Amino acid sequence: MRYLEQSDAEIFNLIRQEEIRQKDKIRLIASENYVSAAVMEATGSVLTNKYSEGYPGKRYYEGQQYIDQVESLAIERAKALFGAEHVNVQPYSGSPANLAVYLAFLQPGDTILGMALPHGGHLTHGAKVSISGKYFQAESYSLDPSTGLLNYDAIREQALACRPKILIAGHSAYPRILDFPKFREIADACGALLLVDMAHFSGLVAGGAHPSPIPYADVVTTTTHKSLRGPRGAMILCRQEHAAAIDKAVFPGLQGGPHNNTTAAIAVALKEASTDAFRQYAAQIVSNARALAETLKERGFNLVTGGTENHLMLIDLTSKGVTGKIAAKALDAAGIVLNYNAVPFDTRKPFDPSGIRLGSAAVTSRGFREEQMVQTGKWIDAIVSDPGNTALQAEIGAAVRDLCAAFPAPGLEQLG
Repeated sequence: MRYLEQSDAEIFNLIRQEEIRQKDKIRLIASENYVSAAVMEATGSVLTNKYSEGYPGKRYYEGQQYIDQVESLAIERAKALFGAEHVNVQPYSGSPANLAVYLAFLQPGDTILGMALPHGGHLTHGAKVSISGKYFQAESYSLDPSTGLLNYDAIREQALACRPKILIAGHSAYPRILDFPKFREIADACGALLLVDMAHFSGLVAGGAHPSPIPYADVVTTTTHKSLRGPRGAMILCRQEHAAAIDKAVFPGLQGGPHNNTTAAIAVALKEASTDAFRQYAAQIVSNARALAETLKERGFNLVTGGTENHLMLIDLTSKGVTGKIAAKALDAAGIVLNYNAVPFDTRKPFDPSGIRLGSAAVTSRGFREEQMVQTGKWIDAIVSDPGNTALQAEIGAAVRDLCAAFPAPGLEQLG
């Protein structure tokens, strides 16, 4: 980054500090990861300079000879990897991807049914503070208070009562595998289109470590970062019968020209995701999450749903006598980065909730295995048990840096 250092030392120094932070800390935020140097190179390439409204072969600007090939490669790689009939790789991120689906199939005021935000859903699944909850009649299903799990009979009953145009399956903080065949049955029973948002677990699907929603859903959306380990973009995968509606909704319905540098980086990430090494990584994500979950359960932590089947854990800290916000800030000071998070039936405010959310994708990318996850769990327990102990935070922070030094972060190897 010698040019950046010369032209803007302030931004250069901030980026350098962020590189060091990512290198030296255990990153457990479930939506974060490390991309490869190749993905980063594509993201920072000259494709940033090109504007390309439209789709391959049907652009509104000339000079698309190479851009069309880049986007076509991304599309074909996604179709092959996920077994999808049609793929749009232009959405800027996950929220615009979901909004494009709504634009394609809904009118303002139509009913949608998705997982409630405090129970593990996403803002764009109908939260009242989101455009999805303001422009549409948004209904929400929740976890069963007696089991902490989704109750598919209750979801079916609710769907038959409210008759949504779109039934949404997906989450941002639910540690269990969704039953896609049951969601398909419910959608058929109430006449809804089934949308699966697999943003969090698409990398697990690509690597064969999680069931695929593609055979069951009408439309699937995903970000391309998170567990898929690509740039900050998104894709919409759908049945061929919906291809025209989806493409028209993305452009010109919701966006202008795509970010061609991101499209190229998506193509690179999809090629990486087709390898045996990626399949091993996906399986290890799940193993690492289970190892961390078991370590925390043994130490008295209350895991929502009782464990995990994917990459993430949601923990209710009420029994520990500490709020999620206090715990998250204390852990960050000790070099362990995660986010505070609302838990189902939380009585606290969203900005100061009762829980924390953890994910295993980023640490798996840097090579952590079960042994390192167990150690991380022990450190988490020590900090949460004494969140005001700054000396302990410093001691564990030093140990975290030593551990991270033994597992270089992808894309940051040059930092040593």
